[in-house]
Amino acid sequence: MCILFIAVDMHPKWPLIVCANRDEFHHRPTEPAHYWPQTTNTSQVLAGKDLQAGGTWLGVNKLGQFAALTNIRHNTENEGMRSRGELVLKALSSDIGFNEQWLKQHSDNYSPFNVVYQQDNKLWCFNSSTAENLPLNKGFHAVSNGALDDVWPKMAKGQQALEQHVLSHNEPDIEQMLTLMRDESEADDASLPNTGIDLEWERLLSAIFIKHPEYGTRSTSIVMQDPQGNIQFTEVRFDGKARNLGQQKFNINLE
Repeated sequence: MCILFIAVDMHPKWPLIVCANRDEFHHRPTEPAHYWPQTTNTSQVLAGKDLQAGGTWLGVNKLGQFAALTNIRHNTENEGMRSRGELVLKALSSDIGFNEQWLKQHSDNYSPFNVVYQQDNKLWCFNSSTAENLPLNKGFHAVSNGALDDVWPKMAKGQQALEQHVLSHNEPDIEQMLTLMRDESEADDASLPNTGIDLEWERLLSAIFIKHPEYGTRSTSIVMQDPQGNIQFTEVRFDGKARNLGQQKFNINLE
């Protein structure tokens, strides 16, 4: 997962709205969003699946909880680390042991990450590089491959686009939000962050939607949660030429 734009308590009908793009190598095998088989004492998860490592990048569960992951960009390859995708599953497992203390104790077992998760009706973002666990308070937020609410050009651009959409619509339009996540425009060189990669890739990765035959945006997810906790989940998948491979929508209604 590369980028998340999040609206918290900014729309009366939908107190949580998330627009997210997952960026990954196109050859990495993946299953579309689906309900995972339920294991003992856990809440059933709705998420895509990374078939290489077995985890996921974004999902919800039937308790009405949301979680997502972004990698924090770094220069070194860490061999033998656990898959970061299992963190989203842990967050959605309804295991009370997954909390700030657990994350601080175990984050060194994973390459750098941000994990956004709901706990006690509150949304949090834990950054493994700083060991900060910050609340996502009322407002608009962006999470990408650095710190929460960094001012990278694509983060600021997408956050502003979501804000304009949410504040101007009585009912958020999922298709329009999907469109804003398809923005392929790259930032000018002077505005690029310096994350230690070469300039060509820094330019490519500066777009909200990344189009490249080897690595790019594999899927867009829109998650909306109402005041009762009910969830609408929409996923669109793409190939290396940014062609639509399919769209699906799920509804979770809490009993």
